[in-house]
Order: sequence, then structure tokens, then C-alpha cells
Amino acid sequence: MDDGKAAPQPHAGLSLDLLIAAPRGFCAGVDRAIRIVELTLEKYGAPVYVRHEIVHNRFVVDGLRKKGAIFVEELGEVPDGRPVVFSAHGVPKVVTGDAEDRGLDYVDATCPLVSKVHRQAERLIKDGRHILFIGHRGHPEVIGTLGQVPEGSMTLVETVADVLALAPIDPEALAFLTQTTLSVDDTAEIIAALRQRFPAIVAPRGEDICYATSNRQTAVKLLAAESDAVIVLGAPNSSNSVRLVEVSQREGTRALLIQRAADLDLGWLEGVRTLGITAGASAPEVLVRELVDRLGRHFTIKERELDGIVESMTFKLPRGLEAA
Repeated sequence: MDDGKAAPQPHAGLSLDLLIAAPRGFCAGVDRAIRIVELTLEKYGAPVYVRHEIVHNRFVVDGLRKKGAIFVEELGEVPDGRPVVFSAHGVPKVVTGDAEDRGLDYVDATCPLVSKVHRQAERLIKDGRHILFIGHRGHPEVIGTLGQVPEGSMTLVETVADVLALAPIDPEALAFLTQTTLSVDDTAEIIAALRQRFPAIVAPRGEDICYATSNRQTAVKLLAAESDAVIVLGAPNSSNSVRLVEVSQREGTRALLIQRAADLDLGWLEGVRTLGITAGASAPEVLVRELVDRLGRHFTIKERELDGIVESMTFKLPRGLEAA
């Protein structure tokens, strides 16, 4: 058990090469969502309510909770007269409607790339198309997207087997959209199956899987190719983090998802000489450094960051918070 002390250590003297993925960690949508909660606290004072975890990371959520954020699952838990922030994953229209009916001050922290999918869904329904939505059942982003259109106008597709079982009323009036945090490779297989079964299906305008998800998966492929094993820092309910583990495993490199450095069983590193490290889009860089520091107390480490795509994406804050 690691108690944070430097000695004695069972792996002392063993060397471990650390390869750090790039890009990794926070994306622009996560940065924006966290800042929205902080600015809402500055504007209204504590407490500020947040419907669902603002992003899927316990470290981030706990940090905001200490500043005065209260996280709830349903709008009914928000008392009258207090502001509420909607998470980066998006919410069904009925939720914003209920907030307006109650006269609540609400701030929508939905990632703009998720909002883009919502707008596409509305346009496709107006065009008379039934939407096949590729995503994971029960994920907040999926629930929010399904809630943008009338019930029954969108069908969730999770696998190629689901595609083969579809029996649409009008195969000539279909379109597809995708959750933004899916596996690029798995989604490509599902899309190929959809196109084969329904040649007239309408594709989204541009790529729905977000830039950060794609970039981090590409980085993990490079990481896995040079590593004996890969550690992904992220939460088990973080779709993009779980996908990073799957990407590494698909490349033939064993991978482990942990939330904090203390969660790592050092026995898992038996036989590992080159360890790849990355972080999901909702995991802050401080958690990467925490893991490197812990490993440095047990091994003689040599650290190298891989070359990768440099991200420069930023998103505007909601009106009313820019000068908060």
C-alpha cells in the first residue's frame, strides 16, 4: 500500500520509461463547462446547483463542490430562487422548459459540439426524416439528444447487430447522427452497416464525433504501439475515457482505467518497462502529474511526451457570464 512516503519501496532500483500521450486531458468543452460553474458562483454566490455532474470526473466535481456547487440529478431538487447549471452533456428540452416554468435562472453549459448535434436533429426531423442515433444507452448525452425531438422520431443504435435488426417504416427517409464521445473505429463499422442496408440514408453535416475524442484516440494508438501497457486517467462513467482503454486494447496493448494515482495497484505493472499514460477529456493535467510523481517514488523513471496534434479550439461563454 502506498502511504505517500519515499521509502522503503518494493520496486526501488527498477527503471520505468513513461510515454505521455499528446493531446490528453481537458478539451475546450470541459474547460468551458467548469468555467461556467465558477463564473455562476461568482455572479450569484453559493450555493449554485448543477444538474448532473458538470463533467464526468470526481476530482473536478469535488473541487467545484468545495467552492459551493451542489450537484443534483433532477431539477426538482433545485430550490426556488437558486440558479442551476446544466451539464456539458446536454439536457432534454423538457428540462429547460421546466426550469422556465418555475422561473429558475439557468445556465446551459452544454458543449457547443453537442449542441451542434441537437440542431442537426431538429433540422432532420423538420425535413421529415427518422433519425438513427448511434450512441450508448443511458449516457447523459444520449438522453439529452433523444430529448431534443418528438418521442418516436429517433431510434438508438448501439451495435452492428442493432443495424441488422432495424425495420424502419420508410427506408428512404432515414438519417443518422452520433454521440460525440464514441470509438471512431467502432462507429465507422456501424456507419458502414447503415450505408449498406440503407443506401439513401443521410449523413450528418461534418463529423459528429468531436475533435478531442478523435485526437485522443489517435494519440493512444501511437502510445500503445510503443508501450507495454497503458494507463488512462478518467472516470468509469466517462465515455471518452472508457473508449481510450478500448482503443489501446484493440491495438494489442493492455490498458487500465483509474481515477487517481492512489487507485493503481503496483502489481499491475509487473513486467512493464515502458508505460503509456494518457487522460480522458474530463481529467485535468494535475492528475497526470500526480501519477507520474507516485511512480517516481517507486521506480527510476524517464519521461517523454509523444508528438501529437496541437489543439487550439476555444468556445465562447454563455451571454451574461462573459463579464461576471
